Amino acid sequence: MSWNVFKFCTALRALGSIMILLVLGIVGLSYYALVVVNYGPALFRGGLNSLTALLVLLLFHSLLVMLLWSYFSVVLTNPGFVPPHWRPESDEEKGDADPLMASEYNNDPGAGPEQGTMPSDSANRKIRFCRKCNQFKPPRCHHCSVCGRCVLKMDHHCVWVVNCVGAKNYKHFLLFLFYTFLETSLVTLSLLPYFLAFFSDGDITGTPGSLAAIFVTFILNLTFSLSVMGFLILHISLVAANTTTIEAYEKKTTPKWHFDLGRRKNFEQVFGMDKKYWFIPAYSQDDLKRMPNLQGLEYPMRSDTNLLQEL
Repeated sequence: MSWNVFKFCTALRALGSIMILLVLGIVGLSYYALVVVNYGPALFRGGLNSLTALLVLLLFHSLLVMLLWSYFSVVLTNPGFVPPHWRPESDEEKGDADPLMASEYNNDPGAGPEQGTMPSDSANRKIRFCRKCNQFKPPRCHHCSVCGRCVLKMDHHCVWVVNCVGAKNYKHFLLFLFYTFLETSLVTLSLLPYFLAFFSDGDITGTPGSLAAIFVTFILNLTFSLSVMGFLILHISLVAANTTTIEAYEKKTTPKWHFDLGRRKNFEQVFGMDKKYWFIPAYSQDDLKRMPNLQGLEYPMRSDTNLLQEL
């Protein structure tokens, strides 16, 4: 029997806000080891040490602000739930069937809506119905067993942010990964000379508590830096293909992906078209008005886009 990684999140539901406290605890420990113990006092030593400390502290605090902003944006932003009484539009009920959508609800041709399926005629194969929520499901929508609701363009339920990652907070999640990688890498490199001093023959100055904080902080930030880097690379590849973690898992046998619009437009589908907003967890009002996909209910497909202009 294969292990279902998506159902594993249900076992972590009891953690709740403890994960938020854990994240803040790691941030606080890093702040103490880097700022309070080492580079804060180095500001007053004069010479090159003061200049180096100033640069490290400026970069550290800048990244910390962006990291926390992105993190709490993911935590507090509604990932995108299906509006009450939502029904597919008439033009959405027509056209060619999407293999991914059809495969979810046509494995048992004899099943009806009460089993989570719709009639299997060709005209209705794109209409999806959730038997748990007892409502229709928009394109790219999936049910989250942790939240107990259907989530628009659901990527996964993340225990670190105690929230689903979906259409309305996926950009915030990616920025959280990005700034976490930069911040943990900075802390790791900044504390590397102090960490190496533990294995030298010279004397080490500091209290037992501060030395323990430096050692633990270095190990934690190195670990998170390497793990987040791998996770960030994964999601960059997903953005480039305009897909999600769940969709990548489900469409392994699908020959073509209708939502792949080319790398540039795929990127804009997540980060918006306004470049001034690309690196902050927010969208411009213009993007919210001209890009319906940011609301999670409508998505342009390959046939709607002139890919030759993107190549």
